[in-house]
Amino acid sequence: MMNYPYPQLERPSFKWNRNVNEDPKVHEWIQTIPDEGDMDWSNVDVTILGVPLSRSSISASAASENPDAMRRAWKSFSTYNIDYDIDLSALRVVDLGDTRQHVTDIETCHRHVVEAMESGRKIHPHTIPLTLGGDHSITAMLIKGLKRAEPHNRIGLLQFDTHFDLRDLETFGPANGTPVRNLIESGTVKGEDVYNIGLHGFFNVKSLKTYADQVGLQYVTMREARRRGVESVVNEAIKKLSEKVDTIYMTVDMDVLDMTQGPAAPASTPGGMRTDELFEAVTLAGTSPHVKAMDIVCLDPTKDVGDFTIKAAVHTMLSFLTGLSMRGK
Repeated sequence: MMNYPYPQLERPSFKWNRNVNEDPKVHEWIQTIPDEGDMDWSNVDVTILGVPLSRSSISASAASENPDAMRRAWKSFSTYNIDYDIDLSALRVVDLGDTRQHVTDIETCHRHVVEAMESGRKIHPHTIPLTLGGDHSITAMLIKGLKRAEPHNRIGLLQFDTHFDLRDLETFGPANGTPVRNLIESGTVKGEDVYNIGLHGFFNVKSLKTYADQVGLQYVTMREARRRGVESVVNEAIKKLSEKVDTIYMTVDMDVLDMTQGPAAPASTPGGMRTDELFEAVTLAGTSPHVKAMDIVCLDPTKDVGDFTIKAAVHTMLSFLTGLSMRGK
């Protein structure tokens, strides 16, 4: 049996049989690491990592169930995107499995996330890591792992979110409401290298805006994004980040969606993005060679209605891969 290359990971607890045909579904196309024999990593384009963690969520959440929920929903999707006439099956995507969890120790869970990202970048640095969360606390750990592996690279954050995620670390700790502040105060990411798109309504207190302004954080409200056009706002954010950083990390908090569009996001609110706006945004981001990692977080499958949000999350993942397929074309 092949030695598993990640001591911090466990094989996916759920995986489909892979029977590739002429018109594959997503579950038939995405590979897993074989139980026996060596694996050729040289032509792998994307590595998927599951982080089934929600103990670090400030509000009650079963976001830990999301990685497997998304894997189960793969069966509902073709690899062909008719909107762009792109077939994703030309990409080689491998599901690495899930980070190991500890029943009570969140610090240990977070350490495994940092180490998994770090070792992944060292084993196959040419691939795009795509993470299925988990609550938003994991974003800080994933970027810290990326920074460990590439210490001389300047990392920027493209964030789609209803919230700043700048809550006080002394009060809340490394939780789902604090990852951006965690990155800034740890010196991992500069405030000016964070671009948040999707803030709206009455869901961020003024003191967090004051902090954002003090550290130079860049943000565009949902109202402003619609006025200027989501595509224009995303293009501008990527352009400005690309002029400053070596790597753009993109995080998608599913509560950026309007609560009618993403009912399974624990902190979903009225007035958020529509799914088509999010799909367009992440497709566009995927076309940029500076965007080198992505995560999808804060989705509680136990609160979903007809798998609406789960399917929206899978569609978001595949939209990003569509953009990736369009690079250089």
